[in-house]
Amino acid sequence: MNFLELSKQRYSARNYSSDMIEQEKLDYILECARFAPSAVNYQPWHFFVVKSNKPKLLIQQSYPREWFTEAPLYIVVCADNSISWVRKSDNKNHADIDAAIATEHICLAAAEQGLGSCWVCNFDPDMLKDNLHLSPNMYPVAIISLGYVKQPPEKSSKRKDITEIVSIL
Repeated sequence: MNFLELSKQRYSARNYSSDMIEQEKLDYILECARFAPSAVNYQPWHFFVVKSNKPKLLIQQSYPREWFTEAPLYIVVCADNSISWVRKSDNKNHADIDAAIATEHICLAAAEQGLGSCWVCNFDPDMLKDNLHLSPNMYPVAIISLGYVKQPPEKSSKRKDITEIVSIL
């Protein structure tokens, strides 16, 4: 499958079967994240793979949605402001951007492996930071629910036309 086909295949899954993800697939997905680009190659991320029941309940507290509890696995993507590149002209810290790139690598790799994923940002960051016992410099960027999809959506979401999002100067 080419990249455009993969991009079209990836969507935000919100219904999961209880089937566990094979370790080989999980290892592959994490390796794809490890090779994601980052500013100055600082790699200011950390990935928490959450599989066990008690830690899953802690993650679910920060985003209490019924569909979310069905996922057999979560990957919490965190960024570390103390080891990220900062643009000198305006002091923009790029930890969140680098973590977002790695997050999408995870989602695309999951789609390639026949898995569904959903990139969740609407969680309680303070609760999640406390539940994961993160250091002061580390913060959660996204929770990715991951698993086999029970039923794929009937149609894909409407996308803007290319002329609406591209300007050629």
